[in-house]
Amino acid sequence: MNDAAAGALAELQAQVGQEVHCSEWLEVSQDLVNRFADATGDHQWIHVDPDRAAAESPYGGTIAHGYLTLSLYPMLRGLVDGDKPMFPGVTNVINYGLNKLRFPNAVRVGNRIRARCTLVNVEEAKGSLQITEQYAVEVEGEERPACVAECVMRLYF
Repeated sequence: MNDAAAGALAELQAQVGQEVHCSEWLEVSQDLVNRFADATGDHQWIHVDPDRAAAESPYGGTIAHGYLTLSLYPMLRGLVDGDKPMFPGVTNVINYGLNKLRFPNAVRVGNRIRARCTLVNVEEAKGSLQITEQYAVEVEGEERPACVAECVMRLYF
């Protein structure tokens, strides 16, 4: 393990159990939901038909796909800005998978959401550091989160 990885490991181990990131609020627009529907082929009316959703949905309008809220993790976590690595010396971040995933609440179009990330575990893994975080997507003004996932990623130095 190089010096940058060793320093990051020590710093991360001291943060296990703590919130390590809280994102800015993001408004979920119908355009964002429609683009996700186009990308995934999931055009269910509850997501893409505002008139029908207003008349028939228990939510009173369209809602985001659960997997859309999950897919926002890299952006909301700040992992996609190459100019701002998680730690000095990180050259690559790989999404390794999920341990747990639930969607306890819907995100209505027009809601604002943000991510709160808590470090669950960090360990050495095959030339990298493997980090497990709890990713919770808050919906502004609501008690229950929209998405709770245990995300696993690997940091390469």
